Amino acid sequence: MRGSSTHEITRLLRAWGDGDEGALEKLTPLVYGELHQVAQRYMAHEAPGHTLQTTALINEVYLRLVNFREMNWQNRAHFFAVCAKLMRRILTDFARARRYVKRGGDAPHIALDEACMASQDPRADFVALDDALNRLGAVDLRKSQVVGLRFFGGLSVEETAEVLKLSSDTVQREWKMAKLWLMRQLGGEGRDGA
Repeated sequence: MRGSSTHEITRLLRAWGDGDEGALEKLTPLVYGELHQVAQRYMAHEAPGHTLQTTALINEVYLRLVNFREMNWQNRAHFFAVCAKLMRRILTDFARARRYVKRGGDAPHIALDEACMASQDPRADFVALDDALNRLGAVDLRKSQVVGLRFFGGLSVEETAEVLKLSSDTVQREWKMAKLWLMRQLGGEGRDGA
């Protein structure tokens, strides 16, 4: 689906950004499957029994997207980057609210490496990662953006490069350095092969 509908998705995004409300209705079935996959990746890091389910997360994203009037959508990758950022914000806000209720709790820290991205560990701490990512953004915005798109958005190196208008080599270099920085911030050990 990704290759065959990329141009159609971009066309519909631009039409929607220009005010065509019908474009959103046509766009929804084209992007729903991929949004569901991104949401599942997020939810895989949540504790079992999490009250926010994958479909509810997607619905919340849609509710927030409807308010993005006259958005200048660049392409499919830009759309999924924005959606991933919204999902991150929704889950982080939800986790913060839960943490406030518990007055701190013993939230475990997430290790940011390739194994973590593929893991089904439900104990990943989005709040700690979000805080560390915000600190990284204050130090190096581009590295923070790369992590957001790759880790949270599930975008490939090439898609991340397209969104940020960088070369793939630069994205890979920034990704590697950002992971090392974040692992140190989160209490993990940086590895040469990260």
